[in-house]
Amino acid sequence: MTEARLRTGLWAAAVIRRANQDGHPAMVLRRGDADAGGVLAVLLGRDGRLSVLGQTRAPDGRPAWIRGTGTDPVDQQAADAYVARQVNRDPDLWVLEFDAPDLMPPFEAVLI
Repeated sequence: MTEARLRTGLWAAAVIRRANQDGHPAMVLRRGDADAGGVLAVLLGRDGRLSVLGQTRAPDGRPAWIRGTGTDPVDQQAADAYVARQVNRDPDLWVLEFDAPDLMPPFEAVLI
């Protein structure tokens, strides 16, 4: 049996709206497949450094996020290069950007 999935476009709209309401300005940088596209979350830190999160699965199979750009923050050029490589591999990806001073996602997320 497969788990029910929320359409990506609907999830993205809800997360962006909630982040904006909670004081974390957010925007869609790239629209992917509205039904089943993956998501990259670009987190913009207080000092202008960034971290890019990608969707994955935890060892127990639950949805999770991983820091695709590594554990340390990166500059804009490195984040852009990572996003470009991922979009080149999967043109259905959504790219969302969040103002996240502590580089923690402003949405419910299990980080692994």
